Amino acid sequence: MNNPTLELQIQTLPDGPGVYQYYDKEGKILYVGKAKNLKKRVSSYFNKIHDTAKTNVLVKKIVAIKHIVVPTETDALLLENNLIKTLMPRYNVLLRDDKSYPWICIKKEPFSRIFSTRRLIKDGSEYFGPYTSFKTVSTILELIKELYPLRTCNYDLSKSNIESGKFKVCLEYHIGNCKGPCEGFESLENYQKKVDAIREILKGNFKESMKDFKKLMTDLAIKMHFEEAQKIKEKIEVLENYQSRSTIVNPKITNIDVFSIVSDESAGFVNFLQISHGSIIRSYTMEIKKKLEETDEQLLELAIIELRERFQLLSKEIIVPFAVEVGETIKVTVPQLGDKKQILDLSIRNAKFYRIEQLKQLQIVDPDRHANRIMAQMQKDLRLPVEPRHIECFDNSNIQGTNPVAACVVFKDGKPSKKDYRHFNIKTVEGPDDFASMTEVVYRRYKRLLDEKEPLPQLIIIDGGKGQLSSALKSIDELGLRGKITIIGIAKRLEELFYPGDSIPLYLDKKSETLKVIQQLRNEAHRFGITHHRDKRSKSALNSSIESIPGIGEKTMETLIKHFKSVKRLKLATEKEISDVIGISKAKKITDFYKIN
Repeated sequence: MNNPTLELQIQTLPDGPGVYQYYDKEGKILYVGKAKNLKKRVSSYFNKIHDTAKTNVLVKKIVAIKHIVVPTETDALLLENNLIKTLMPRYNVLLRDDKSYPWICIKKEPFSRIFSTRRLIKDGSEYFGPYTSFKTVSTILELIKELYPLRTCNYDLSKSNIESGKFKVCLEYHIGNCKGPCEGFESLENYQKKVDAIREILKGNFKESMKDFKKLMTDLAIKMHFEEAQKIKEKIEVLENYQSRSTIVNPKITNIDVFSIVSDESAGFVNFLQISHGSIIRSYTMEIKKKLEETDEQLLELAIIELRERFQLLSKEIIVPFAVEVGETIKVTVPQLGDKKQILDLSIRNAKFYRIEQLKQLQIVDPDRHANRIMAQMQKDLRLPVEPRHIECFDNSNIQGTNPVAACVVFKDGKPSKKDYRHFNIKTVEGPDDFASMTEVVYRRYKRLLDEKEPLPQLIIIDGGKGQLSSALKSIDELGLRGKITIIGIAKRLEELFYPGDSIPLYLDKKSETLKVIQQLRNEAHRFGITHHRDKRSKSALNSSIESIPGIGEKTMETLIKHFKSVKRLKLATEKEISDVIGISKAKKITDFYKIN
């Protein structure tokens, strides 16, 4: 470190928890971070070379450090979150969430109105949500309207206004949607009971409302008021029907928040499920743009703090896929099986689907960025020194030892580049010897590229295990390309990836995009090779017949085989049928030849 002031600042940092801020020479904030131990954490930035270029660039730009000491780690988490939001430093992760979702509001006023809104006003009103679709909001509001007649007007229903007779009932009262509190036909106490019941429904607790309605229905039936009892029964059915549509986890699981994360090279996707009284009452997914080499643990911790603050979550327990540090007051559960594990799996599925949706949109809107992301992911997964922008894959095809051929397919930026595909007829190998064929083909391919000064690939994939890989390596060594190009073998059975000199294969996640690209290359090489092999066999079968007919060339014979589909059918055809295809004189030569033979 060349900056003595910075060195001095680091040496004098405290050993306790806190938040640190990095500034550049213009005094602009670069990064905000939290630490259990400020001195250790900040020192770690300056005493090593980092894995990513971005972190190394950040470190070079730092000219000043500020820090805030806090009593506990929880305080550090909350302070870091607030500072990131207010200061928006360049190198901190970006919480991507520009959508404004609808909430359901219980307005703080006498005879509370209940309605949907996208604006949160801090006037003491209660807000439930956000809901990710307006359809859900309208369904809930319809349910509430069906169960509890409430006012929809915006009158100020203060006691003095009602008593002075300032308002008159409207159409809503006459059609039974409101009980007329504006004229004092419904007491505040009675109205408040309905609001309390609605609040419980919005929290996911349907039990109390159900109990009240069932009691009311029974009382009405005993009093022989069957029409009213029937109306209440219909309300119970509406409530039961709505509740069954909510995902019931387990009635014993109450007031728990579930968080999960799925990530790639550039972003993390965090899903959050809120469980109340055994039902999922909220699901929400957010994208976090990575700026440095953040781990899944760091991203998830940041998201949990942000979401708990945003949605005012007060649950004492959270379910997560791995241990996280989110303060001493919250119980962190990492379930291995049972209902809690199932709900965690559901959250992970939500995060995965959200990621796939975002990637599909990205592919359509910005295909270059999509390719860049896949290339970065492949470089990381396959431990490559550079991104594999140009990949070549080889496959041998010999069926029952005849006509050995090989294929080389080329992918550029993760997509097939068909104009660069090449077929090879094996020249120096007698009989079906896959290993020797691979050595020959790889040598011929890269000798030619070197001679013609064409660009070489960053990655070569050999369809086959260790034997095929060793055979290809012979040619790579002979051409002096070892170390300049990465070469790996893929074994068919378990999708094992073999590296030169490493006896232990690499296994990729079966769902990873890297493995999908490799499988696509391998399948494409196989298809391309087999097609060529079939063409070659057909030609050699034709040639055996063609050569023996005087005056009939290869082109004519091909035309006939295309028409008659086989040599056997051609032999059985009449002179007239043949002459319709190739003319009388040639047809006579063929029929005369087949009569003799």
